Amino acid sequence: MIGTLIARRAIARAFKALDDHDLSTFMSAWREDGTFIYPGQIPESGTYQGKIAVEGWFRRFFEQFPRIHFNIRDLCVRNLFDMLGNNVISVHWQIELSNKEGRNGENHGVTVITIERGKVVLAKDYIFDLGQNFKLNWSAP
Repeated sequence: MIGTLIARRAIARAFKALDDHDLSTFMSAWREDGTFIYPGQIPESGTYQGKIAVEGWFRRFFEQFPRIHFNIRDLCVRNLFDMLGNNVISVHWQIELSNKEGRNGENHGVTVITIERGKVVLAKDYIFDLGQNFKLNWSAP
């Protein structure tokens, strides 16, 4: 139960930082060797290894989307009793956003986050709609 409470607080803080474009708060939860994996067939898709690469990806994300709002739908925690900061958390979310060209969009997805000693070591996004809507939001061909 402690693990769930800690995870809920950390996830709420991280997603609020994304909504607020607060890169320093968001990145403070990442390890130096953290990895982020983003799906799809657009230039932004791929694996980003190391805190500097992950931070660069999120900086571009904020530039592409001046308005971001995440709604957390569900949160699952592997170790309910974790008190050491070692856990796996799955977050089902909905996002409403506007891109830099003024296009409004939305999507749903799940992010699976592995935490070691209280810091993110791996985050992998699974996005439900990777089709034309996804590409238009990213201004991708």
